[in-house]
Amino acid sequence: MKAARLRARGGPEQIVYEEAPKPTLQTGDALVRVHACAITPTELTWSATYTTKGGANRIPSIPGHEVSGVVETVAADVTDVKEGDAVYALTDFWRDGAAAEYVAVQAADLAPKPAKLSHVEAAAIPLSGLTAWQALFDHANLKAGQRVLIHGAAGGVGTYAVQLAHWRGAHVIATARASAAGLLRDLGADEVIDYTSARFEDLVHDVDVVLDNVGGDALERSWSVLRRGGTLVTVAGDAPADKGAKYGVRGIFFIVKPSRAELIELARLAKAGNLQSIIGATFPLQQARDAFERGLGAHNRGKLVLQVVE
Repeated sequence: MKAARLRARGGPEQIVYEEAPKPTLQTGDALVRVHACAITPTELTWSATYTTKGGANRIPSIPGHEVSGVVETVAADVTDVKEGDAVYALTDFWRDGAAAEYVAVQAADLAPKPAKLSHVEAAAIPLSGLTAWQALFDHANLKAGQRVLIHGAAGGVGTYAVQLAHWRGAHVIATARASAAGLLRDLGADEVIDYTSARFEDLVHDVDVVLDNVGGDALERSWSVLRRGGTLVTVAGDAPADKGAKYGVRGIFFIVKPSRAELIELARLAKAGNLQSIIGATFPLQQARDAFERGLGAHNRGKLVLQVVE
């Protein structure tokens, strides 16, 4: 099969489009013919991209862990899916990803592809949509009527977080560049703060939840805008217990996990018109290096997707 493979640790310059062995199925696996694969540029820095869970080297490795495609075949013990099923999933970070014509996925992680979405739109959901869902609902327990501040709201996770928080009935405050304000209001943001011209802590106080997608200085300044008893969830930095105790809030850092059940919920929302994918750009598989290079640039809007099948 054709694949985009990392020949060494590093950046996009290490990605080579080449022939690679078709994946061998393990117990519980399904082989998926990839139609589209969304990328997360920071995955090039993850240990999981280059090693097994046990720490063994697995270079050359295939990045890309958000897939939408069609089941080609399944292992003998699999009953969750069958040949011909249109599916989407977040795949195991410690195994080869979906920047290829085929990927082996634990069948239990596969969910039916949202029927109203294209494969490109579906592939954009798994990592970012699940991150937003798990941050807001599993970790922050966001409820209707609460106020939530979302940093990096125009990015991959942020655009889903704005929609999910709005659907839940929260008051949504988003930080982003002014050029993204119209998009974010269309997605459900009640307020949009241009972080290039204003400091959010001068405008926002006593929010129930902060979802941080950017880390750094924005994360540090976010503790003080929470009400006592509020929750800060970050996917981009540390949330030490002593910092939370200082402000009387909870601080949580987490890494997204595959969840078939939550993907089914996200598909249901997409079917009902409550969730859409914002696609920043699509690239053919042979331009995977270009996609990662663009992704590592600043201020990308929405998701970048490799379209493997036209």
